[in-house]
Amino acid sequence: MSEHIVIVGGGHGGAQLCAALRINGFSGEITLVSKEEVLPYHRPPLSKAFLRGDAIDTQIIKPKSFYDDNNIRLMLGRTVFSINRTSHEIELSDNSVLEYSNLVLATGSKARKLQIPGSNTAGIHYLKTAEDALSLRSALDSASRISVVGGGFIGLEAAATFLKLGKKVTVFEAGDRLLGRAVSPEISQWFLDKHGKAGIDFVLEAEISEFNTASGRVSAVICNGRVTGADIVVIGIGVVSNCELAEAAGISCKNGVLVDPHMRTSDPDILAIGDCVAFEHWQTGTLLRLESVQNANDQARNAALTLTGQEESYTVVPWFWSDQGEDKLQIVGLSGAADRRVVKKNLQNNQISVFHFEQSKLMAIDTVNSPAEHMLGRKLLAKGLSPLPEDLKHPEFNLRNML
Repeated sequence: MSEHIVIVGGGHGGAQLCAALRINGFSGEITLVSKEEVLPYHRPPLSKAFLRGDAIDTQIIKPKSFYDDNNIRLMLGRTVFSINRTSHEIELSDNSVLEYSNLVLATGSKARKLQIPGSNTAGIHYLKTAEDALSLRSALDSASRISVVGGGFIGLEAAATFLKLGKKVTVFEAGDRLLGRAVSPEISQWFLDKHGKAGIDFVLEAEISEFNTASGRVSAVICNGRVTGADIVVIGIGVVSNCELAEAAGISCKNGVLVDPHMRTSDPDILAIGDCVAFEHWQTGTLLRLESVQNANDQARNAALTLTGQEESYTVVPWFWSDQGEDKLQIVGLSGAADRRVVKKNLQNNQISVFHFEQSKLMAIDTVNSPAEHMLGRKLLAKGLSPLPEDLKHPEFNLRNML
């Protein structure tokens, strides 16, 4: 069998892998299979520019000419039903069969569903795909009151967008603070204050019991014994890995498709990348799943090295970003093991940075409106350099001097 790499999934990771394979000299066949009928597109704008109508169409990652010029076959609007690892074949929804020498699962994740009375009625929306965003955008004209369930990245981005469109917005968060799994308490409070002053209402420690659907569509959120009117409800309570295909094929999974530092699964001829993947992180030694564009792109590049015989261990420093209204939140590193924080604020410039340390070792930095400090943090963590917590308290201390 000639070399044929089949990529399942048309997100950031799948598109990046197509490019990385050719850049690294792979000359065999490449086929990209995606259940969506459109070219791979950028996901972050869906909760911002696309919802506002600033961008009429999705922003594609690579034009059709890229795939044509690089001899990459696109099979859009197809679902993979099964993997036959013995025969190295996959079966598609159109009953066709593809033979592969290597298979790469870039199946991503899906929105976690909220299962309470009324959660499946008209007016309930999720925001994960272009189809989701288009459906939500078309519903906004007739809505004046929007409730958002979930105070994470997507929920807050969407809430800020709705507010800018002149809607009355209420955010319900089950935890005691916003972005609780991602940032420090100081950053959580920063955004609670900023979004609150802008006009968004918040309900923390929210226990939603049901959605009122007496009219045949959602009309209110019942939470903590209170009734909040809503024309639309947008649910953003996280995502779950699309690992069912791998599990059905007997590939090892645990909160995602398990991979080694070279993106190989328990089947050495099958790799996995992106949101669907769980891996032991080089910095923390813990098994985790990173849901970010950066991670999907970097794992795609790493997989391309593996597939072209140039394998390297995946040791990229993770970073994330989120546009929250007029503010840009950027995170570098992983703060889960941190036991100490140093906070720097510059209220005049609307900036805040939080440095996370495990004892005296820098683990992560959260910044708002401080892109230069974020970039310095990425360089420091990549080099294993760490300022002392005490140094950060001195106004004259400059991180640049450490590089």
